[in-house]
Amino acid sequence: MSARRSLVWLGLTPEPEQELPAAVAALRAPADGRPQPALVTAERHRVERLVLRGTQRGWLRYLGEVTDLVVEAATEPADADPRPALVAGEVVLDHHRMLIGLPGTGYARTAPQRRDLENALERLRSRHGTGPSGGSDPSGRQDEPFVPSGLTGPAGPSGQPHEASEHSESRSTA
Repeated sequence: MSARRSLVWLGLTPEPEQELPAAVAALRAPADGRPQPALVTAERHRVERLVLRGTQRGWLRYLGEVTDLVVEAATEPADADPRPALVAGEVVLDHHRMLIGLPGTGYARTAPQRRDLENALERLRSRHGTGPSGGSDPSGRQDEPFVPSGLTGPAGPSGQPHEASEHSESRSTA
């Protein structure tokens, strides 16, 4: 690793590497919105490689791809499940807002993405029947969180954290 490589971006938050793989795999999946476990695993490995060996520029390019997927999902028919796009959009938007505290041009460079995500999330929330904070659908039922088959948040079926989650914990304390 080069002494000139800035690692400050790694300390922002572990949520993207924990929550994005399943949501992004669902956004990339066929129309049924149920990604095969192999797609989730591949996405998790991609995120892990970016975090462990990538640069802030590469990471922001990946989040730009995710932004494009969320914006595209916001224009899909109303019968499509908006939950994966809501999760991905909220995680990326939160990440991009935190860039204001880091040195460099990351915050300014992501301004168009923040604007696009805010607009997409507003459309997705109105389609899903939730306000900005989530909650319940128009019938008053509690929203079911987006959890792809076989996964339960940052832990897999075994209940043990995935490798990326373990790495995020170690990097978050640095």
